[in-house]
Amino acid sequence: MLSEGSSFMKGMLMGGVFCLVLSLLGSFSPDTGSGTADHAHHHHVQAPSKEELKQYSDSQVQELNNQVRVYCVILVQPKILVYWATAVDTWSKHCDKAVFYTSEASKALEAIDLDEKDEWAKLRKALKHAYENAGDLRWFFVAQPTTFAIIENLKYLVLNKDPNEPFYLGNAMKSGELDYVAFESGIVLSYEALKRLVQVFQDEDKCPERGRALWKLSEDKQLAVCLKYTGVFAENGEDAHGKGLFNSKSVDSLITDSMKENPNNVVEGCCSDMAVTFSGMTPNQMQVMMFGVYRLRPYGHDFHDWLLFYPPEGSDND
Repeated sequence: MLSEGSSFMKGMLMGGVFCLVLSLLGSFSPDTGSGTADHAHHHHVQAPSKEELKQYSDSQVQELNNQVRVYCVILVQPKILVYWATAVDTWSKHCDKAVFYTSEASKALEAIDLDEKDEWAKLRKALKHAYENAGDLRWFFVAQPTTFAIIENLKYLVLNKDPNEPFYLGNAMKSGELDYVAFESGIVLSYEALKRLVQVFQDEDKCPERGRALWKLSEDKQLAVCLKYTGVFAENGEDAHGKGLFNSKSVDSLITDSMKENPNNVVEGCCSDMAVTFSGMTPNQMQVMMFGVYRLRPYGHDFHDWLLFYPPEGSDND
């Protein structure tokens, strides 16, 4: 009887210690030194206003336009081939370079076969490949095939941002003490941010390829942890009015929500007219978006945009 009581007490003690360890790990946040101070200045990144653009000369605007070129990193799987094919046929045409990365090869569509099932390890390999093959491209957009992106609006967002500074943008979320950019809404990295990330990939203690935690973090949170060690923090991409540009829902869902919450001003309450991404899109919805965004024009309306983003040379861009 005494032995049973002793075993019970040991079990209680071990359980208490285990809970304490879990609690400590849950509150763990990598120490990045003075990087936190920089974060306070860069939590929200806004697109330039029309007034700001007017301060640039025509030659300055054209120079900025020529410099803002985007390498799209799109992670796909053969089991969702229809989404993959739709991304190829729609928005990815507007990237200056679009590369699809897959967990296994498909005879139907061209992609880099990473031969990797683990999502975090696959993302690491894709980003490393993009960094090594970027050429003179200095902005990187990481997306899933269920995301619809308007690349011209992404270019406008980063138009006057220096890619030699560390930018990590998108739909910024919070999980405990960790700020991260949600993968489903698309992730934007400047050249400097990606360079630091590829460097920290080599440090298994700070950024392990195979997670060693008691629970598995999603790949977007793993990415944020690794970037945090390099002094790069998640920033929310917004328009000049502070409205988010990277959406975690489809246009249909956002409009439905707005009809309930803003019945007298549905469009204004829905989303920014400079939105960069919409998430959870079906292939049919993506094709409708392509028609609405790039082909449908109201006769007699001219938006007088200050600059034009032309498609890559030789592209069959819409």
